[in-house]
Amino acid sequence: MTETSSPPALTDTAVVLTDPQREEVALLAGELGRVASGVVDSAEWLAAARDVSVRLPRRLRSAAREFRHHAGPDGVLLVRNLPVPEGLPATPTRPGSVQRTASPAAAAMAAVMLQLGEVIAYRSEKSGALVQDVVPVPGRERQQSNAGSVRLQLHTENAFHHHRPDYVGLLCVREDPTGDARLCTASIRRALPMLSRDARQALSEQRFMTEPPPSFGGSGSVPPPVHSILRGAPEDPDVLVDFASTHPLDDGARRAMEELRTAFGRATHALALSVGDLAVVDNRLTVHGRTSFAPRYDGTDRWLHRVYAVADHRRSRAGRPGGGSVLD
Repeated sequence: MTETSSPPALTDTAVVLTDPQREEVALLAGELGRVASGVVDSAEWLAAARDVSVRLPRRLRSAAREFRHHAGPDGVLLVRNLPVPEGLPATPTRPGSVQRTASPAAAAMAAVMLQLGEVIAYRSEKSGALVQDVVPVPGRERQQSNAGSVRLQLHTENAFHHHRPDYVGLLCVREDPTGDARLCTASIRRALPMLSRDARQALSEQRFMTEPPPSFGGSGSVPPPVHSILRGAPEDPDVLVDFASTHPLDDGARRAMEELRTAFGRATHALALSVGDLAVVDNRLTVHGRTSFAPRYDGTDRWLHRVYAVADHRRSRAGRPGGGSVLD
């Protein structure tokens, strides 16, 4: 197994909007606040958001289009200086917190994500809202979920689901006041050269199972389907793993999964998101997680918005009643 040198910082390839570009995005987001009473989840609002999306600053559209074509070695698009107004309310602390109305930040984020595909949500997660809050929740500190504050293990988002998002967008609207919380990402493109031939072979075989979380009903009496962790082109595979809920089915698979965990650890970026930073993770190539932090629950805690997008909306049509955006 060969180690690679440390990858360059994600900030080296960030798209930083100028202040005039930021104001341009803010004006477009303001338009969306006046559509359909600003209800984000309505079909009328989404149609307007698609129109606004193609009017984003050319530099931003170009970066999103290039990322969709080729996500690069790290599989993360970082956009900085998106509009987030001052005077936000206190960081939510209730379970299942979401954004139903088109705040400037939520509208701007949705417009950017629509440059990558169609936005989707899941009925069993956050009540099917398209723009969700990622905030610490009292009593859930130790959960391996967006509500926890212990170290969140690296994972493919909704790894258990047949219709996983292709892209996960995370927009910082309030920084962690402790400075400890960091978004962690690791790309299989960085990790693959560190894997032995035996590990690559085992990870490419159907020798693993991933359990759904309790919010999706758990696995119940039906065992999860068996799957491989690496799939697609052997020289540039996709990855499907959640180190908190993916289980190897034999000793060889267990060793391979531990080798992958080590490789991802060496390839991990840890990024402290600032207000207005949007990190878009290619969920096919890159796993993500979070460092631990200590919530205060005083209204000043870290607050992210989250939006999912898929490149092929048609593929999940059978699971979206009425052709909407929410998967049952």
